[in-house]
Amino acid sequence: MATQEYRAPMDSEPKDLENASDKATESLDHHGSTDEEKFEHDHPEEAAAEAETQPKGPPAGGPPGGPPPNGGLQAWLQVVGSWCLFFNTWGLLNTFGVYQTYYASGAIFTATSSDISWIGSVQALALLLTGAFVGPVFDRGYFRYLLVGGGFLVVFGHMMLSLSHTLWQAVLAQGLCVGIGAGMLFVPAVAIMPTYFTTNLGLAIGLAASGSSMGGIIYPIMFYKLIPEVGFPWAVRILGFTVLATLLIPISVMKMRLKPAKVRALFDPSAFTDLPYIWCVLTCTVGYIGLYVGIFYLSYFGQSTGITDESLSFYLVPILNAASVLGRTVPNWISDKIGPLNVITPGALLMGVILLCNLGVHTSSGLIATVFFFGLFSGIFIALPPVLFVVLTKNKAVVGTRIGMGFAIMGMGVLIGGPAAGAILENSAGGRNWTGVWLLGGICPLGAAVSFILLRGYRAGFQPMVKV
Repeated sequence: MATQEYRAPMDSEPKDLENASDKATESLDHHGSTDEEKFEHDHPEEAAAEAETQPKGPPAGGPPGGPPPNGGLQAWLQVVGSWCLFFNTWGLLNTFGVYQTYYASGAIFTATSSDISWIGSVQALALLLTGAFVGPVFDRGYFRYLLVGGGFLVVFGHMMLSLSHTLWQAVLAQGLCVGIGAGMLFVPAVAIMPTYFTTNLGLAIGLAASGSSMGGIIYPIMFYKLIPEVGFPWAVRILGFTVLATLLIPISVMKMRLKPAKVRALFDPSAFTDLPYIWCVLTCTVGYIGLYVGIFYLSYFGQSTGITDESLSFYLVPILNAASVLGRTVPNWISDKIGPLNVITPGALLMGVILLCNLGVHTSSGLIATVFFFGLFSGIFIALPPVLFVVLTKNKAVVGTRIGMGFAIMGMGVLIGGPAAGAILENSAGGRNWTGVWLLGGICPLGAAVSFILLRGYRAGFQPMVKV
């Protein structure tokens, strides 16, 4: 109805002041009351319909309405808090390569590479699936509950991991507990930004997202340095205390400014009839298989083959994550100019080629080079899928739901990649079939690149200079 779009005249004050004091509400609403009463008097049915659409129960939350501040102390504190959330979500997940290498040594428990990779796969899948369910919770205003609850689970998971002596204890503690907690933290880290920034939104999100790369640099180094000094249990506990200390920052400074006008849905059935969208999701899922083969196994590859010593094999993970900083930022800027499909397609192609190059790597310098370039091009594949989902969704009202659904499906690629590569690795007389691992890791992104080319042709033809 037209009345649902009714707005008070320009000389009236904003009406979304429910969380302000009664006195402030009366003074600020005084000038608009006459026009509102006149509207209700002249159009009683429309006014009643509008009243039905207004949220019931607790107030909408946050400071008074109005445009996002696009700066100022409070706004930039949200960026700092979001940086810490990225640091302790994807930053922790990007660290799993060092755990894969350490667990494979048999120091904690004895298990195959395939079984060990289930820990990291479950962790990543739990983050992605939890994120899909957390969106509506955030929309209802339970922002602080998500921060406290997610932070508790991530810290508790580390403490339980420090007591683990079997594979399945590690799966429950590091995989499920840390993964679910990280999923509860990740959505608020992103969703809070548009309520404080519009003109500087890209900069704000880019700065916040850099926390994931810094976590992937700092946490592996901490883990490696602490193991010989204090042993595995206390090394993991110290990482847990670091998580606790850095999560106190967002809990202290982050504040939900406004609740969304409408709570997003968990599921959009129309997505499965939208060919370009579902095509893109399935293509990204295939690419994610190869992506997580590289993330999980590059460090272990160096140590198990003797190409690198133990120290350098652990430092390969920070090198990978440092390179991914460029891959997660610059391509997003370029995609604004030439289109995301034109950026992610060569990114997937080059990621597959780099993984296949490991078939011919026999020196530490060669492996460092492939790790660096894999980190660079994998960053493209990590950063651009949500941009593609936005571009391919015609109805922007369901973009949030579509992104959640897309990442939930892509989680299947994470679940397949690590364990499948581990099974291939052990399927040989010597127990080290690295040729099969890198064939799996390289072919999947190459297949994704071909699929992206076909999707681009379906959407806009095959002319090279078209933005798509």
